[in-house]
Amino acid sequence: MSSDTEESLRSAGVLDPLNDPQYIRLRRSHLYLALIPLAFGLGMVYGYILWGREQVIATEADFGASQARRIDVDPGDDPSFGPIDAPITLVEFSDYSCPYCQLWHREVSQELFATFPDQIRFVYKDFPIVQGGRVGTVAAQAAHCANEQDAYWDYHDALLSGDYTLDSSGYEQAALDLNLNEKALMECVNSERYVDEVAEDLDYGVSIGVSSTPTFFINGIPLIGAQPLENFVELINSELGN
Repeated sequence: MSSDTEESLRSAGVLDPLNDPQYIRLRRSHLYLALIPLAFGLGMVYGYILWGREQVIATEADFGASQARRIDVDPGDDPSFGPIDAPITLVEFSDYSCPYCQLWHREVSQELFATFPDQIRFVYKDFPIVQGGRVGTVAAQAAHCANEQDAYWDYHDALLSGDYTLDSSGYEQAALDLNLNEKALMECVNSERYVDEVAEDLDYGVSIGVSSTPTFFINGIPLIGAQPLENFVELINSELGN
């Protein structure tokens, strides 16, 4: 810009952005340097989005792979019902003091067994681990004690209903409501004669990789957690070839 032109602009009240202290002069090289952190930040965000999506995909793939993994689960002599030669063996490792176990039994189990009335053999294994298994271990023994009065499943359902406290008064009340001999049941519980049987289930579950409750095995295929009915139906239909 010539000095005459500059003087004319100043006389007209037009400021010179290159020289006026109200303006910040930024060289092109400085601009490029300023853009580098911005570009880096955008790259990080983009990479995080892609990485996060890949992680979700990987998690889903791992879940699918776990569902395809089949384990030879021994039903043993644990309480069971359903045809011995049923095409589906459903083994549950559960804890009476586990709220998710209670939820599954209240909201899923009955409808599941009604959906496949003659096609499931259900086996229940004790896996008391909540709060170190302190409460669940005694509750499991109480259920085995009820079995001495041919009331295992009724008592099992009562304890998982959430209607009874898992302590001496709750065990007695459940026995009374089911017309059992509550004194005989409590004598059995206090004797701890089924403590070894409960411990054997726990040890066996650990040996095949069970680490949480409830954990299910459908013909040896693991299904972990209090999952909805449709997940069980889908896997069972797959096993049945439907």
